[in-house]
Formats: sequence, structure tokens, C-alpha cells
Amino acid sequence: MTNRKNQNPKKKAFDMPSAEKVRAELSKAESMDDFFGKEGIFSNLFAETLEQMLEAELSEELGYEKYEAQGRNSGNNRNGSYKKKVRSSAAGDIEVRVPRDRNGEFEPKIVPKYGSNTNELEEKILGLYAKGVSTRDIQDTMAELYGIELSPATISKITDKVIEAVAAWQNRPLAETYAIIYMDAIHIKIRRDGKVQNTAVHIVLGVDLEGYRDVLGHWVSEGGESANFWLTVITDLQNRGVKDILIAAMDGLTGFADALHAVFPQAQVQRCIIHQIRASLKYVTWNDRKAFVKDLKTVYKAPSREAAEANLDRLEETWSDKYAIAVRSWQDNWEELSTFFDYPAEIRRLIYTTNAIEGYNRQLRKVTKNKTSLPNPEAVRKLLYLANVHITKKWTKPLMNWPLILNQLAIRFEGRFPL
Repeated sequence: MTNRKNQNPKKKAFDMPSAEKVRAELSKAESMDDFFGKEGIFSNLFAETLEQMLEAELSEELGYEKYEAQGRNSGNNRNGSYKKKVRSSAAGDIEVRVPRDRNGEFEPKIVPKYGSNTNELEEKILGLYAKGVSTRDIQDTMAELYGIELSPATISKITDKVIEAVAAWQNRPLAETYAIIYMDAIHIKIRRDGKVQNTAVHIVLGVDLEGYRDVLGHWVSEGGESANFWLTVITDLQNRGVKDILIAAMDGLTGFADALHAVFPQAQVQRCIIHQIRASLKYVTWNDRKAFVKDLKTVYKAPSREAAEANLDRLEETWSDKYAIAVRSWQDNWEELSTFFDYPAEIRRLIYTTNAIEGYNRQLRKVTKNKTSLPNPEAVRKLLYLANVHITKKWTKPLMNWPLILNQLAIRFEGRFPL
């Protein structure tokens, strides 16, 4: 059997606080202050873990473990330690002992020599939380990586550090004019009054006049999606500085367009073609769907409005006797379904469907799918905000061909925005 003492010291793990020690420390707590106070349990365990990680860093650099005799003639060795205050959002300022070497070459990575803050654990927890990792899995990860046993209350306290940022983001001033906005909702289960309710979170994604995408906010309703609550959302956009919206792409919720026009009467509305197809196919049997969709494509893929309307008449002649409701849904909503025919291909591609916001929503659902339910609306806002930060950090470029699109919009909406 291999003697562990003779293994390569560079591969030797640092000694982390044992589970027994953590339990012993926790048994001393009589209040939350005992846990989170300046000299609290979390502070002590956090400081001890940092110190051991720093010792491991120095051992890696020197090539030998602390107290090992062969290090005396290595050309560089340990030279005591110095005290340093580091800041943790969960435990406040913590004093740790940072080891140093005699040659002064050691540059700690965990606690930078000239930095005053370290939020490594908090950032790890926030990163995991933003990706939808469950509290239990976060606990297990922290125990495995750092030897710290964190309670759900501790994890919640750490993630609560973003609450002020969430409020600031949700209430930040917006651009005066948006070329396009996409409006949609996702549904999340929230515990209310002892019951789990399916709750709509309304989301607006905007494209500004420079072609950059931006999520304008997440609005948690009291229940399901409704046109009445959408009016609240749209009014909030106005209160935050939005003066004009050129085109709004949305699904087919009844009263949706009326809510938008109540605040932004000049906005053009494009109802999502994909939503409309799904809605109409609910009234078509499986045996006829392939043939029906083939004829339907001649409508929404027509080169012009005139051609589309002629093909819609043929769709009615062919299918109205058998599927009158499916055909009528296109006829009744044609004004909002056909808006995109007024624009060239570059703009049609952007507005005929709400795929842009649905792609964003799919990424949010990856985060929320591991949560059977969330305790309150504040937890929803916190989780979605962190997910949004993670998702949108890649949105660094304007939409493709934006200068061309902007020229076309300038002609179509002459006088609606400054050149």
C-alpha cells in the first residue's frame, strides 16, 4: 500500500474544517448574531478555510509542505505571516493570516496582496444559483470544494446581496425610443398563502436604435398572464422614460394590442406567426395537418401582402367547410398578422415571430426547471436577475445588418426618431 506521506506534496490537499468541527461550532449558536456576527461561527470557519487555502497555495509554490525539513535548503522558505482584512458579504470584514515567503515572491491568488476584498465563495454560490443549481447541490459543492457546511439560510443570505441590484436594474431609466420590442411571459410556481400557484412573469426584450438587445425587466404578476397586467408593464416602461415604440412583436393574447396602444398609440403590432400556427392547428386533425400546413405556408411565406391575401382566400375555399375555426382565426387577426409584409426581408425576419424573446425564455427555464417552486416573488426576481446577468453578458454586438435595417426604419418611420 502506498504511504500517503511520501506522495508528491503538490498533490496533497489542504486540511479543511472537519464536519465534526463544523457541528461543534454550530452547536454553540444561540442566535443569528452568533452565526453571522463579526466574531461569528461563519466568520471563523470562513477565515480558517481561507488561511488553509493560502497555506496550500504557498506549499504549491515552494514545493514542500509546512514543517517539512527538506524545505530548509530549497532556496526559499516560509517566513511567518501577516494579518489582512478581507471582506465577505455574508460575514463582514474578516481578519486572516496570510503566509509569506522569505524571498517575497509569493503572490496569493485567493487574497490578492494589494486587494481588500475577496468574494470567491459568494461568487461561486451566486454563479451556481444563477444557473439554477438547487440549494442542496450548492451545499454539497461548497462542502466538497471548501469543507464548509452551509445551511439554506446562509445561502439565501449570500444571494440576498443582489436584492438592491435587482431593484436598481428593474427601475433603471430606459431609452426614449425602441425600434422593436418583444413581449412574452414564462410561468413559475410560487408559494402563496400556503399554496403553490402557477404565476406569470412578464418579460419585455427591446432593441434600441443602435441595434443592441436589452431585457427591459421581469414583472411578476399575481396570477396568470393577462392583458390587464400587461397594461401595468407597458405603463412602467413609459414611466421609466420610453416615449416611442416603433414595432411590437407579441403573441395572440386577447387585448394585448389594446393594452399597448393605450400607452403607445403609434406602435405597429405584429402578432407572432408561430403562435398563430400553433393556435390554428389545434382545430385540425392529425390526418389533415400536413396538407393544411402546406396550404398555410403559401399565406405567411408569400412575397407580398396581396399574394398572401389571395392565398388566404384559397385556404378558405379549400378548408373552411371542414376547419372553419382554424381558417377564421387567420381572417379575424389578419391585420396584426400581416404587418410584417410592409417591411423588407431584413426587418420581416426580426418581427414575424417572437423567437428572439423565446430563446431568452428557454434559457431562463433551464434555470427554473430545477426549482419545484419558489418561496415568494422576491426569490423569483433574484433568480431571474442573476440568470439575466449570465445570459446577456454575451450580448455585446448589435444585430446583424443593423445599419441597413436602421436606414429602412428611418424611411418607414420618418420623423419618429432623430437621425
